[in-house]
Amino acid sequence: MATPTPGTALELRSLVRKSGELELSLVSVPVPVPKADEVLVRIEGTPINPSDMGLMFGPADMSTARVSGTRDEPVVTAKVPEAAMKALSGRIDQSMPVGNEGAGVVVGAGEAPEAQALMGRTVAILGGAMYTQYRCVKAKVCMVLPSGVTPAEGASCFVNPLTSQGMVETMRREGHTALVHTAAASNLGQMLNRICIADNVALVNIVRSTQQADLLKSLGAKHVCNSSESGFTEALTEALVATGATIAFDAIGGGALAGQILGCMEAAANRTTKEYSRYGSAVFKQVYIYGNLDTGPTTLSRSYGMLWGVGGWFLTPFLQKIGRDAAQKLRDRVAAEIRTTFASHYTKVVSLAEALGLEEIRAYRKPSTGAKVMINPAKGHA
Repeated sequence: MATPTPGTALELRSLVRKSGELELSLVSVPVPVPKADEVLVRIEGTPINPSDMGLMFGPADMSTARVSGTRDEPVVTAKVPEAAMKALSGRIDQSMPVGNEGAGVVVGAGEAPEAQALMGRTVAILGGAMYTQYRCVKAKVCMVLPSGVTPAEGASCFVNPLTSQGMVETMRREGHTALVHTAAASNLGQMLNRICIADNVALVNIVRSTQQADLLKSLGAKHVCNSSESGFTEALTEALVATGATIAFDAIGGGALAGQILGCMEAAANRTTKEYSRYGSAVFKQVYIYGNLDTGPTTLSRSYGMLWGVGGWFLTPFLQKIGRDAAQKLRDRVAAEIRTTFASHYTKVVSLAEALGLEEIRAYRKPSTGAKVMINPAKGHA
């Protein structure tokens, strides 16, 4: 029997108006009734990831942000620069739900056996529109969390865990034996470090401060290079010689770092080259950009021969490419190691309404190592 649920619930929406204004608000929506093969999940934990903020705020100038409405149902508005409006044509005047992943308790289920089997279970979901109090999804897409694991512990079961595993899997499938990761002290970076230690994969971590370097070293990282230090390229080259890493995953995107990594990979390869070639070494070098911490142009100074590549890497197409069985193995590992390898830590838990407070927005939009905020849509609505 389904747990009694309200007729309506709140959902966080992002709207870009034709007039050039971003509007963030909490919209009252009907609580859906599950179909035969669906379940209704009361969401109790959903993280604010950079990918969520991309949809949530877009290119809006948040220095112009203003808040109106009520304390329980605030409305945030901000100006979108005119130059950015053309790129947003596909979402103009559409109220879009936000939130890639989350976890909660199944409080309703359709009559199909696979749906009924999940009643009362704590599950994690990757499916969009997670900044809501209730989410209806197909039973088959739910990741059932081990007994005793809370929604807060399972809230970040997908984006970071599958991305970090995907990097290692991509490395293997493309014939590389070690990898490089930038912005490596992030929650995702710490997770990747734990995976590589457990799987005996050599990892070169690139960070931007001594504090971040010390943090990773305290977590067992062997190769940590600080891009803010004067000897960065020399240190990176030595780490690449030691590990043989020829593939990198870059969270920064803009600037010269991707090119620097390729240049250091070429320098490392030339340490063992016996014959000079004007076309560079015979070693193929790859940098995948998967983040956009620097929104400026990616600058490449071509000093690394002819065998290299720079491209984008995105989780969803990767999972589709490897197929259902391989993707399920990655998910199974997440469920089994949710409190160890794939544990996520949060600096703050906020309600839906609190997530739209201007001070909160300023705090979680500011890049900060280890600072991760989770929304609990059930907070204040027990």
